[in-house]
Amino acid sequence: MMGSGSCEGALVAKQSTAVPTMGPLERQAMEVLWSRAQEYLQVRDVCIELDSSLAYTTVMTLLVRLTTKGLLTRRRRGRAYAYRPRISRSDYAARAMVQTMEDASDVPDVLLRFVDELSEEQQAALRDLLEE
Repeated sequence: MMGSGSCEGALVAKQSTAVPTMGPLERQAMEVLWSRAQEYLQVRDVCIELDSSLAYTTVMTLLVRLTTKGLLTRRRRGRAYAYRPRISRSDYAARAMVQTMEDASDVPDVLLRFVDELSEEQQAALRDLLEE
């Protein structure tokens, strides 16, 4: 929102019920942020954690995009921004599964195929949860 003054520097997330998709680099950045979810990380912190040859500006663009998608929140830290996940890794995965179910034309078949793909340990954990 240009020119409003009161939101200077603020980045407002798009309102959507859909789970935002992530490209490979966005996912890598989210993994870094999820691994240190209790902290606000600056771009340079994420660059160090990614341990790659990505340019600082590339990582900054990734974090801005993830903020716009509603996956990160940010706040000023000096002249830079620091970022933190808005949702946990588990919440993101759960929302993605729910969205898949909502998009499916044959939910029982999708669920059956999903369970078939689980390891025996994962199936046992699911059974335990369903029995609670």
